[in-house]
Amino acid sequence: MDRDMDKKDLRHLKRKELIDLIDKMQTENDLVSNVEVKKELGRLKEREKYLKHLRKTLSVLVVVAAISVLVATLWMPVLKIYGSSMDPTLENGQIVVSIKTKKLKSGDVVAFWQGNKLLVKRVIAGPGQKVDIDVNGKVSVDGKAIHETYLDSESLGNTDIDFPHQVEESRWFCMGDNRESSIDSRSAAIGDISKEQIEGKVLFSVWPLNKIGIVK
Repeated sequence: MDRDMDKKDLRHLKRKELIDLIDKMQTENDLVSNVEVKKELGRLKEREKYLKHLRKTLSVLVVVAAISVLVATLWMPVLKIYGSSMDPTLENGQIVVSIKTKKLKSGDVVAFWQGNKLLVKRVIAGPGQKVDIDVNGKVSVDGKAIHETYLDSESLGNTDIDFPHQVEESRWFCMGDNRESSIDSRSAAIGDISKEQIEGKVLFSVWPLNKIGIVK
């Protein structure tokens, strides 16, 4: 071995090479001290331990990320709101999280498929119930007026069906909170929403920051 070897060169040696170096030092009485070599061996051991821990951590993160994507896809879809039909409850561009379920009740905000479009509206009445809306937009279900605190204003809106209207079995009558502009179950083009159309119930808003919270 070259006796002019810089001690810094030790940092580039692998563990096996350092062990070989120690053996050679013992036979050639090299100028590099045993203390320095042992120090480098210790450093390599610590580096190996760190890399092992890092690989383990990254593996866990990958698994967690994969599970999160699976959960989001299968049970809790993340949806983006388009348009103003759910104003003031949900605004254009707002991002919400829903849960896959077919168990709905009046007042729930629900996402459902209409053709290839995913719409978000509010459940007003369920299977077999009778819905009526007067000329001023006041809604009654089974003869009882409902108290809709989530509305800015009531409106008969876009309707081409006759009232009172009885909801079909296994279907729901849904309307947007922006009654003036929403196209919903009041239109024959959409009608009552079937169980097969339901994507899930909207639970809470996650964006923007000032809208984070439970969707009511």
